[in-house]
Amino acid sequence: MTTAAQSANTAAAREAFYQRLAAKNMAPLWESLKGLVPREPTPNAVPAVWHYAELRDLCLEAGRMITAREAQRRVLVLENPGLPGSSRITQSLYAGLQVLMPGEEAPSHRHTQSALRFVLEGHGAYTAVDGERTTMSPGDFVITPPWSWHDHGNQSDAPMVWLDGLDIPLVNFLDAGFSEDDPRDIQPVERPEGDSLARYGTGLLPLGERRGNGAAEVGGAATSPVFNYPYERARAALEAMRKREAWDPCAGLRLRYTNPLDGGWAMPTIGTFLQLLPAGYATRAYRSTDATVFALVEGRGRTKVGARVLEWSPRDVFVVPAWSWHTHQADEESVLFSFSNRPAQEKLGLFREERGT
Repeated sequence: MTTAAQSANTAAAREAFYQRLAAKNMAPLWESLKGLVPREPTPNAVPAVWHYAELRDLCLEAGRMITAREAQRRVLVLENPGLPGSSRITQSLYAGLQVLMPGEEAPSHRHTQSALRFVLEGHGAYTAVDGERTTMSPGDFVITPPWSWHDHGNQSDAPMVWLDGLDIPLVNFLDAGFSEDDPRDIQPVERPEGDSLARYGTGLLPLGERRGNGAAEVGGAATSPVFNYPYERARAALEAMRKREAWDPCAGLRLRYTNPLDGGWAMPTIGTFLQLLPAGYATRAYRSTDATVFALVEGRGRTKVGARVLEWSPRDVFVVPAWSWHTHQADEESVLFSFSNRPAQEKLGLFREERGT
């Protein structure tokens, strides 16, 4: 028998064996091992940018097309071109632009997914979380902890638009998603505005406070009891760091939002950051296992991801996939907000990074 005939017989025997395995709901690992355990991450997500100037009219059109109450949450999903039909901006994160028109209210509900809001446009709308309202302004980072009642309202005379970020894909992968509508529709205000920031955001804690207010915990995963981190304070922190000249060659000045109770991440599954790049600053190449979503607060510039160049300006949103070499170049002094799944990766011992020289 020739070598070619032997190879054909072997292939046919293996295929017949595989079919018998399939009939028993089994499969040969050696046929899929390289895909299941790759040498390094091979994300399906791709670099992408959403220019706010091109999206704003669509946001307002959505505001005229359907009410916030009818939609429950009027959001235009930012879907990664490499993950079509999945409502994902990265493999484990969801993002979208939420629109609230003047006088509107989005009814109260809760879910096990953690959520963040990063305000892009407008003043005067509020988010309410477990009985406390906070008025939002551009650049504010607002947290909705898992399984916390929350609703939104716009008491201003102009539209409000903010970036939503949630761990929906991660929670759904774990089959741990729950949600519930609030029979009260709009939750009553039980604490004065600014209460959580006054209690927990000053460097002082109420005596005996250890884990937070209870509503911010699900299954022992604590979320920061501060649910609005005002941009004014965060920007001042960047300026204070500038005086120390603690520049990271791969990130400029990059700070992370923290939980004041323990100094850990502000959210259990989503890491949030704010960074400053001076005019003309060019970072060294960097890559990490946490795919990262960026939103521009101030400035103009570009980010090169592999061979792709993403130009950005205020209110634009862009994404850098996992384990992708990238650099930032600021034409003007720039401030970037970003979020990723780094806390979850760190808890699982999976996070890894590399820095260029």
